[in-house]
Amino acid sequence: MDHQVVSCTLSGRPLVIETGEVAKQANGAAIVRYGETMVFAAVTAAATDRTGIDFFPLTVDYRERTYAAGKIPGGFFKREGRPSEKETLTSRIIDRPLRPLFPDAYRRETQVQCLTLSADLDNDPDIVGIIAASAALSVSDVPFMGPIGAVRMGYVDGKIIVNPNREQLEHSKLNMTVAGTREAIMMVEGGAEELPEPIVLQALQDAHQALQACIDLQLDLKERVGKETIQLPPIQVDTELRQRLQEMAQERLGEILSIPGKQEREEAMSALKHDVMEALGNDADTPEAVERAAAIGKFMHEMESVEMRRQIIRDGKRADGRGTTEIRPISGRTGLLPRSHGSVLFTRGETQALVVTTLGTPDDEQMIDGLEGKHFRRFMLHYNFPPYSVGEVRPLRGPGRREIGHGALAERAMLPVIPAKDSLPYTIRIVSEIMESNGSSAMATVCGSSLALMDAGVSIKAPVAGIAMGLIEQDGEVAILSDILGLEDHLGDMDFKVAGTTEGITAIQMDIKTTGVSREIMAQALEQARQGRLHILKCMEDILQAPRMELSTHAPRIMTLKIQRDKVRDIIGPGGKIIKGIVEKTGVNIDVKDDGSVVIAAANEGAAQAAIDIILELTQEAEIGRIYQGRVRKIMDFGAFVEIFPGTDGLLHISQISDKRVNKVTDELQEGDNVLVKVLDVDQNGRIKLSHKEAVRERETAEIN
Repeated sequence: MDHQVVSCTLSGRPLVIETGEVAKQANGAAIVRYGETMVFAAVTAAATDRTGIDFFPLTVDYRERTYAAGKIPGGFFKREGRPSEKETLTSRIIDRPLRPLFPDAYRRETQVQCLTLSADLDNDPDIVGIIAASAALSVSDVPFMGPIGAVRMGYVDGKIIVNPNREQLEHSKLNMTVAGTREAIMMVEGGAEELPEPIVLQALQDAHQALQACIDLQLDLKERVGKETIQLPPIQVDTELRQRLQEMAQERLGEILSIPGKQEREEAMSALKHDVMEALGNDADTPEAVERAAAIGKFMHEMESVEMRRQIIRDGKRADGRGTTEIRPISGRTGLLPRSHGSVLFTRGETQALVVTTLGTPDDEQMIDGLEGKHFRRFMLHYNFPPYSVGEVRPLRGPGRREIGHGALAERAMLPVIPAKDSLPYTIRIVSEIMESNGSSAMATVCGSSLALMDAGVSIKAPVAGIAMGLIEQDGEVAILSDILGLEDHLGDMDFKVAGTTEGITAIQMDIKTTGVSREIMAQALEQARQGRLHILKCMEDILQAPRMELSTHAPRIMTLKIQRDKVRDIIGPGGKIIKGIVEKTGVNIDVKDDGSVVIAAANEGAAQAAIDIILELTQEAEIGRIYQGRVRKIMDFGAFVEIFPGTDGLLHISQISDKRVNKVTDELQEGDNVLVKVLDVDQNGRIKLSHKEAVRERETAEIN
């Protein structure tokens, strides 16, 4: 393959795609450069179909190398290890718009691997990775119904921006990734700061228009060097078997799909499949029987999908009996866990999440060392999806891509309402344990997170609710479903999650299983989601109306104070001796910043206040006119040096000891004596002048009055 390069300008920056120079043994490879960010993608496919499976075995992986940003990995091994959360989320973003664009008959094991080669810290590699993966597939012989393009959308100063740079993103109220084909949008992932639906819809429309340039570029490249696509054999359909199945199971299938309960419906479906197998005399011991059983399973799945769609389109009736816009019953119970800082058991239909909030100190912040440098994360949301939540048995391992992705979506939804650090100096961690699931557990996590935060006494700006929307398209008719079930997600054409407050959207995620959705459908889905979200927020208000008046008694107490910068050394002491002593005495954690900010974290308020009192005593300054109980530290011929508080001495001149004449200081004072003194003056050099006689006179006058 000859080395080919195509380029265009996108949002004022050059977008360059090249192929034919590297990874020539892969089925297809491309390098995409945007600004000075470069991502390489390679596609490899097995030589033959993988037999005995009923799915497309596609793997998409994205990896970052620290050399891309001119860095050496931290840690002992100095080598990149397991994928980071950012790499996992980017792998998902690349995978999701690609997966629906392969023919049903294609069953070869296929890998798409993306690698960041250069990162300019201004253009995020995730957008470039989507384009690179699509370009590599487009020039390969793998059957791919693309290409796709991708852009990031921002909203700065009331204007929608395509591919905002890093500085613009810092001030943007929208950060949304959009991928799509020539015809329609395929994938959406993003967050917003309570933006209304019309702005988000316009951003989606602008994104689809902008990403056309990426598609044009890939089509140009494909025309130049694209390989001939692998020819797929026609799908063999046993029409006789399909007809027999319809005669045997169609009527019973309709009855099963009208059973409201998930478990009862699944049990009835399993019984139907068993009866069908038994009636057909299928012997699973022979290869022919295994193949026939697979065909029966596939036909039954198709029949289930068609029947579910038919009931919704024709009757407007869903599997659990709801209408298309109806939300399942919602309930919740806060304060479930006595020792946690905030907890709620949130239930919507057959989906249930136990959500727990934990408040920590600034020391609990997570440090992230990525291509863009080190930064700290004070708000974390983790989502767990155990097998018992869907009645399954499977090995327990670490969080998978789905769990990481759902947690990131819920975290993005909540982030705009989390109080700023200066008003709430806590590290916040939320954990969502999915106790049972029948659709949209990620959105149940969002609702539960709001309630758990309020139960912990965190004054969030506003409650956030989430809802998952579905789409059924059949025979030219369309139905948009609110609060979808697991069955509707599995057999439907769209999974569209929207989270937000009463004011607007805070997070959005969309995946399409068809070739895309139109603007009209998108607009209707957003409006229907808004109505559903407002209903859910009202139900949440019935569970807990507002944040608790006080933080949980089990939460650490964090207090902050500000001292002068030149007093920081007085708290630290030589070799940290003083601050270690305070920590040992009070049992608190103390974080002292160079700017004079002091953060004290303690298990209880009393310990925190004790530490504050010590720090204030160490850093206080002499106040002119104030009377102190001092201690004589040193006697001189001309007076005495008196310590008015730890670390601060003043001069008590011999003339200020008494109203009567004092011949020798030692006639009146000895080292170690306690003496009442008044601060007369503090000069520019910080020298303090004291008076005992003025202090006595003022004290006597006060007693008389």
